[in-house]
Amino acid sequence: AVAARLAESTEMLGTIRQQLGEVQQAGRELSGAARTIELVLGGAQTRGSLGEVALERMLSDALPQAGYELQHRFATGEVVDAVLRFRDKLLPVDSKFPLDDYRRMAEQGEDARKGFAQAVRLHADSIAKKYIRPDEGTLDMALMFVPSEGVYYELLMTADAKGAPLDAYCRGKGVVPVSPNSLYAHLNILLMGLRGIQVEENARRLLASLAGLSKQLDTFAEVYDRLGTHLRNAQQSYTDADGKLERARNALDQMAQGALPEAPPKTVEAATRD
Repeated sequence: AVAARLAESTEMLGTIRQQLGEVQQAGRELSGAARTIELVLGGAQTRGSLGEVALERMLSDALPQAGYELQHRFATGEVVDAVLRFRDKLLPVDSKFPLDDYRRMAEQGEDARKGFAQAVRLHADSIAKKYIRPDEGTLDMALMFVPSEGVYYELLMTADAKGAPLDAYCRGKGVVPVSPNSLYAHLNILLMGLRGIQVEENARRLLASLAGLSKQLDTFAEVYDRLGTHLRNAQQSYTDADGKLERARNALDQMAQGALPEAPPKTVEAATRD
């Protein structure tokens, strides 16, 4: 009996050790997640760099180099994090989302949601004012890049005091909030458009080449017709000259044989004059 109890105790201790190991592992994972969150929600410079780096990587992975430009400067001196190129238009993309206010909301709860909503509205106003510039070739809209799916979800779930969705306010300003996943969807649409433009440009170049070839053929046909006319005229001249040469040769042969060629008969009027 004692041996059985000792065995049970040993087994229980082993189970406890295993569970403690699992708790320690979970603690390490939680610590790593906390450090990741601290990185995302850390200082303003770190957050700004994180958003810009994430945006740059997404653009470089999804689009050809000709499809976008980083740090585009407007005539006003304002610099937007990126612009997407579509035909002759630009689509500005801002990555400086106000994560400070999101962090306060995460720490303080619903009491800070109003401040978060106000910060997002002000950020949308700033994007619209600084980057939506049709006079410099932009579209009538811009993208607000939110570098976290969780933050993007909170934006979608936030409304003002009147119940109006926060993202609806942004869209009313021409600013479209996008998360990493939804930005990929926008980029795929843009990529399909760029491929369509490339096909259209190739077709346009082909048509231009065909038009040039047709013009060259028309010019060649004109030259060929003129050459044919010249050849026909030359052939006729050759035939006439050959006939005259033949008659002259016959006359010389007759003279050599002592016979003059017959003179053409005189008319009655000519005989009377003689």
